[in-house]
Amino acid sequence: MLGRMTLTKKQTKQLRAMANTLNPLVYIGKNDLTDAVVRQADETIEKHELVKCQVQDGSGYTAKEAGEQLAEALHAEFVQAIGNRFVLYRRSTRDDVKHISLVRE
Repeated sequence: MLGRMTLTKKQTKQLRAMANTLNPLVYIGKNDLTDAVVRQADETIEKHELVKCQVQDGSGYTAKEAGEQLAEALHAEFVQAIGNRFVLYRRSTRDDVKHISLVRE
């Protein structure tokens, strides 16, 4: 799969810690993963690199299912799912974005 990297345990832990303070920016509702949601998530992850998403009541997905599917659609890394929320990471290609420096092993 092009453009995907596998996060190390340390990197995943780092991103999880960073995600603690984030508010959800992408919401998955009863229509599940529509093109509009994927487009919005793509724009959001391009701006922020690390994005918390929330699966709302009425969606047919668990946070893990939605997270894994959305990660695949966005060529992003699935970081974690807790309750009805999940976190995705993808390095931005934009120059005006403050990039997250991932820890090296």
